[in-house]
Amino acid sequence: MRDLVYTAFMSLDGVVDSPGGGPGEEHRSGGWVFKDIEFLPEAFALKGEELAQTSALMFGRRSYEAFAPTWRDSADHAAYKDLPKYVVSGTLGEDALVDGWGQTTILRSTEDVAALKQGEGGAIFIHGSAELARRLSEAGLIDQYNLLVFPVLLGGGKSLFSRADLDKKTLRLRETEAYPNGVVKMVYDVAV
Repeated sequence: MRDLVYTAFMSLDGVVDSPGGGPGEEHRSGGWVFKDIEFLPEAFALKGEELAQTSALMFGRRSYEAFAPTWRDSADHAAYKDLPKYVVSGTLGEDALVDGWGQTTILRSTEDVAALKQGEGGAIFIHGSAELARRLSEAGLIDQYNLLVFPVLLGGGKSLFSRADLDKKTLRLRETEAYPNGVVKMVYDVAV
């Protein structure tokens, strides 16, 4: 069975929307990860650690459309190029897949994601894709959260966690580290 890991830059009030800013992002605080927070390489070391564990990437449609054309040509994301990629979307057509960014498979439902998890292979990491993460969490499919929490309150934007009246889920802290710039790394396993 494969683990499904959600990884995100998150504000203290749980917003994961538009952390890097950029074209097509409409959040009024877009780019908040790099605004007013001192850059410390050690605060971002989690991203390199994740790469060593990643056997595949997963995105919702909008995150795929934002990341694929940029990451395909980015030296910082070159190691992702040959990893298998999965896009969960009921509307994305095969003709919309980005050429030159490795094998990409469209999954049409939460059930398709559950079936993928049952197969052989290593961890699948979800980047961005807040709506997808909420849906998969509600279905009990997320195994781990890797969060870099930034000392900002955004007040608006997409929240990582659902506000629906759902059964309680318990998380077990696997790892944490605080950095001088106020960023806190938190790695949680979802308790079964």
